[in-house]
Amino acid sequence: MPSDRVDPSGNTEQFKAFAQAPPEGGRSSRRLLVTGVAVVVALVVLTAYLALS
Repeated sequence: MPSDRVDPSGNTEQFKAFAQAPPEGGRSSRRLLVTGVAVVVALVVLTAYLALS
């Protein structure tokens, strides 16, 4: 049964490259999280302002 997925542990050199690779999207996911939180806070503040005025 053929598999399209390559096992990185099949070759020591490939496994070392796989194990030492930096995590994908670390910085961009943090930026997205901060942006999302800022939007939610802005919506809550706007809703509170409109409800109280």
